[in-house]
Amino acid sequence: MKFKNYSSNDYETVCDFLIELNRDNQHHINWNWGRFEWMMEHPEFDKSLMNSIGLWLDDDKVVGAAIYDMYFGEAFVGALPAYSALYPEILDYAYRELKDENGLGIAVCDTCADEISMTQSAGFEIAEQTETIMRLDLDRELPSGLPDGLQFAQLDPVKEPYDFQWLLWQGFDHGTDKAGFEQGGDYYPVIPEFRKHFNPALSIAAKAADGEYVSYCCLWYSDQTDYAYVEPVCTVPAYRGKGIAKAVIFEGLNRAKDLGAKKAYVLSDMPFYEKLGFRKDRHFTFLWKK
Repeated sequence: MKFKNYSSNDYETVCDFLIELNRDNQHHINWNWGRFEWMMEHPEFDKSLMNSIGLWLDDDKVVGAAIYDMYFGEAFVGALPAYSALYPEILDYAYRELKDENGLGIAVCDTCADEISMTQSAGFEIAEQTETIMRLDLDRELPSGLPDGLQFAQLDPVKEPYDFQWLLWQGFDHGTDKAGFEQGGDYYPVIPEFRKHFNPALSIAAKAADGEYVSYCCLWYSDQTDYAYVEPVCTVPAYRGKGIAKAVIFEGLNRAKDLGAKKAYVLSDMPFYEKLGFRKDRHFTFLWKK
């Protein structure tokens, strides 16, 4: 057994760890390899802190990890079942190295009594903050028809970074002023090394007749798993309420199903996803240590 701080060479082994951690149960599905890959490329992710990620290895295999979420202050802590005795050590590292001025928050599945107990023993207290994972079984073809005037298109953030970021800028309600978007310095290059498992066929947009992208859904799927992870989803304000996001999501889910996915997860508790057929699958409660 040994400890090391994360480097870019550890990317694949961390993904393998997260896949194995969620293989037999989904008690840590709020942290899966797809979320890790999406986060690594996200503009809000503080890449300057990556060396602070802690890894516990048995030979060359990652068996435990402490990973901050975008920036310090919230973190994931986990160990493979056979190495659960490492959990207090990993938790102690996370608090020492990944906290911010407000302390550290850890999201623990409500059904993981041992992890809750160990986290409380380390001085963390249960908070009101929670998060939910919703699930949809992919056991049928989903209706994915778009309104007239729109068509599906693959949107590759590496090949079309401007269009991708402009769509997300509008879709996540930062505004519709393109000049302001360009002048604000929020346009950034997408680094291919952070998209090692990205599948363009699962990066789906709805495109209007004028060539503008108006809605988007990305799914993350590995043939080492039986699930797809949905992240992100958005629609520009002028096109909302027309069933476009539903169509784009269903198109992505149908493609993931064809690749072998048996189910899909999304980190959300929005009624929108319930209307699509998703059901609440796992609930996580944050524990905080100031």
